[in-house]
This record gives sequence, C-alpha cells and structure tokens, in this order.
Amino acid sequence: MISNCENKNKSEEVVVASEVSSVADAPFVWEGANLYFLLTDRFNNGDTSNDINFDRTKETGMLRGFKGGDIKGITQKVKEGYFTDLGINAIWMTPIVEQIHGGTDEGTGVTYGFHGYWAKDWTRIDPNFGTKEDLHELVKEAHARGIRIVLDAVINHTGPVAEKDPVWPDDWVRTGPQCKYDNYENTVTCTLVANLPDIKTESNDNVDLPPQLVEKWKAEGRYQQEIKELDDFFERTGHPRAPRFYIMKWLIDYITEFGVDGYRVDTVKHTEEYVWQEFKTECDYAFSEFKEKNPEKVLDKSDFYLVGEVYNYNISGGKLFDFGDRKVNYFEPESFHSLINFEFKWNSKELSYEALFKKYSNILNGELKDFGTLNYLSSHDDGSPFDAVRKKPFETANKLLLSPGTSQVYYGDESSRSLVIAGTEGDATLRSMMNWDSIAKRKRTKEVLSHWQKLGKFRANHPAVGAGVHQMITERPYYFYRSYQKEDYKDVVVIGLDVHKGAKSIDVSKIFKDGDVIYDAYSGITTEIKNGRVIIDSEYDIVLLEKM
Repeated sequence: MISNCENKNKSEEVVVASEVSSVADAPFVWEGANLYFLLTDRFNNGDTSNDINFDRTKETGMLRGFKGGDIKGITQKVKEGYFTDLGINAIWMTPIVEQIHGGTDEGTGVTYGFHGYWAKDWTRIDPNFGTKEDLHELVKEAHARGIRIVLDAVINHTGPVAEKDPVWPDDWVRTGPQCKYDNYENTVTCTLVANLPDIKTESNDNVDLPPQLVEKWKAEGRYQQEIKELDDFFERTGHPRAPRFYIMKWLIDYITEFGVDGYRVDTVKHTEEYVWQEFKTECDYAFSEFKEKNPEKVLDKSDFYLVGEVYNYNISGGKLFDFGDRKVNYFEPESFHSLINFEFKWNSKELSYEALFKKYSNILNGELKDFGTLNYLSSHDDGSPFDAVRKKPFETANKLLLSPGTSQVYYGDESSRSLVIAGTEGDATLRSMMNWDSIAKRKRTKEVLSHWQKLGKFRANHPAVGAGVHQMITERPYYFYRSYQKEDYKDVVVIGLDVHKGAKSIDVSKIFKDGDVIYDAYSGITTEIKNGRVIIDSEYDIVLLEKM
C-alpha cells in the first residue's frame, strides 16, 4: 500500500494514400511516443505549503536542495494544456518515493534527495513531492488528455547513510567495494559511489524487514497493514523474502493503486539481468490487475512500458550491451521494451539528417523490431548534451522529434532552459528550475517553443514519424516520407527540412494521389494534389504534410 507522507525490405513499402487513416484514429504506440522527462522538484511548484519537510534546512551546494517542485505543479501544467500543446503523450517524472531525511556531502556541498534517487521508504510518497491524492489527480487529469504517466524505479540501492538515515542491515545491502566499471562483476556487485549502499539483488535468502522501517511504520500506524500486504504478495508469487522482491512489491503498488503506465528503471546494468525479467513479470501482473478492476480508467490495449537506463547503451549494439568481458541482452528474454540510447546525441552531431534517420529506421525496423530506444539530446546526468549553450534549439527539435524511435524531451529543451549555471558543481548545472518566466516574456523563447509545439504535435498525431519506415524522396531539396501500418491502421507523412522559403513544389506521386487534400501542419496551409505534386507557398524552410 502506498502511504502519504519474416524480413523484407521495409524501405520499399508504401502506404497508399487513399487507405491512410485519419489523424483522429491515430493509435498510441510507445515506439513512436513523445515523452517528456522532468525532475519533479524542478518543474513547477503547485503547493508551497509542502516545500520544507523533515527539517531539510541545511545550507546546500548550489541547486542541491529541494526547490519546491511537486506533483501538483505537474498537474497544473497538464490542466493548462502545456503538454498537449507540446504534443507530449507520456510524462516521465523522477522518483517520488520518500527520500532520506538528512543531507550528505559528496564533495559538491550538502545535497538532499531532491532528485528522488535516494530512497528511504519505497511505500510512501515524499511529502515534498505531494500526497497519494495528488498522484491520483495527476494520473486522472493526464489520462483524460491521452497522456501516460511513467514513474522512475530504483532497485539497485538505498539512499546514502546520513545522520537521520542509518545503513540498512548487512543481509540487505553491501557498503563496498566501490565499482570500477571495467568488467561485469565490478559493475554489478559493488557500490556505484562511496556511501551509496548497494542492494544485494543477487540474494535469494529470506530476510527480515530493516528495523528502522519497522519502527517507522509502527510510528505511522500502518505496520500491520504493510505486513499483511507483504504476506499476501509472497504467498501469491512464491518468491523468497529476498531484498529485491520486497522492493518489487513496493514498486508495483504504484501500478495497482494509481494505474501508472510505465516505469523508467534506474541503474539497470548495476543489477543482475534476471532481476528485470522478474520485475517485468510483476509489473505486467499488476497492470493487468489494475485494468481488470478499473475498466473505466483503461486508456487502450497498450502493454505496461518498461524502459531501462543501461548507462552508455548504444543503438549500434543492437540488443547487446558490452561489459568488456561479457555481453548482456536486456531485451530478451522478456524484460525491457526499450532502452535509453546514449548514442543519439553523438549521431546527431556527426550525421546529416538523412544519415541519421536512415540509420535509426533500419535498426528499429530490423534487429530491434518490436522493441525500441528512447532518444535524448540532453538529460539530468549527461554532462555532454548535444547543445549545451542552447544555440541550436531548432535543429535540436528537428533531430529529436523527427527521428525514428521514442523521443525524450528533457524539461526546458523546448524553451532553451539554460544548462550552464554559474556557481554549480557537477550535474547540478543540468537541473535548474524550469524557465516559466522566459516562456511568458521572451519573444525568442516563444518562437523556439512554437517550433517544438508544431513538431511535437505532428509526431503525436502520426505514429509514422517515430515508429514508421523512413524513405528519402529527394536529397536536394531534402524531402522524405515515413509510413506505418499496424493491422487496419495506416499512416503516411511527408516532411521537408532546410528547404527554401516561398513556393515549394514537391513530387509526392509515389505517396499521395491527385485530388487528395493535403495539410501542412507547420504553416497551416491546405492544398490539393495536382499532377502528382503539392505546392506549399510559405515563409518557412520546413513542411509537415499529412492527408486530410
């Protein structure tokens, strides 16, 4: 219980325009989703009354304390239509479980668990982030707008040991050695950094609950209820009462109670791969149980989404991640639907649009067919973003939102939120507060945001963009199309990038038919196909064509 506190050349496939489904019929597909990633504490403060808890009042390093962002703040922006206008159909938020109460200095000044990755109690939402009621409201309001909610799961470690946060028992965690990251063993059976106790996920021994957790639950008046639920879980599953299974139970409660749609899983490569097969089984069971009990709250037939953070996984590796002494497949046997793709930012720097799009289409419709990658150009812990000084916001949007695969918009990508903050150390520079004031007042920010909105909504309306097959039409000017088909649903779009402004005559004879009415979602122009061509006379160097 959650408490408060067959393979053929796909490039030759063409979807006949007369058979294309309408935009309104567009299904949601995780492989082509537009996912928004935010730090819960840094996005929007919707309730100032919960800004300070557990006396977390020590002076911290710059941007290393709680700043007030919360679940209510996210819901507020959902209701205002911010995400809908941006074409977002899934929101991934950093962990919201109760964090350690104390702070710790890792050499960058005192830091509190504002980021959510320092769990103290998985069964309770941290009051700095909100309440159960807040999470219920967020899921309800997001689902009403076709937006999925993805939470963040940590099974690898607890939070650091601090003055208010004792180390967990030896049969639960190891406190050394520290990982060296040069082979499988010293990436998995070790601590990520000093003072970050590593859960013994390899253990199948029955262990008792940590005394501090027992004491805490008793003080909160919910010990008996938590024990009953644990007994029921272990009786149903037959799992040993080993550390990893306790945590899995606590995490799937967020599925059965709130109906969240997915988990992004942290520090995957630091945990034995079979753990994730087990976790997927439990998540799928919980999601099925929720849908059976709450049919009125079911969005569609989509499976529960699991995307893993295997740090430095590259799409060029296909299904395998190389530890040096061994390669591991985190997709099969069944575990992750998708992995975060750390290669995308480098590909975006080094490759032309066509080379980038072709590479990703070939892999995702080949070796990774039926799986996916989550592509990003900036994030919360990657110190080498694609455009650190925000000089290329339009190109960033083009490459991220028009590439095959699932797109991850990191909060503020769409508004050029600064990634270089004077006075910060380490990853804190990537984690500033969302720049709402700039969105409201700066003309340049509004222009950038408008571009991201147009591309984002086009992606959201068309599975072909992210999940379709890519085919170039002409190199100069650069036009291409994407086609997608699943069962009776068919989708095709034509896109032009860096084309000349003014009147543009585009040969679409292989994609659309004479008489088809075509809409350019970028300029808002509607026209008709004549002699196999479409003419768009606009002031823009980009076109986003769909059949009406």
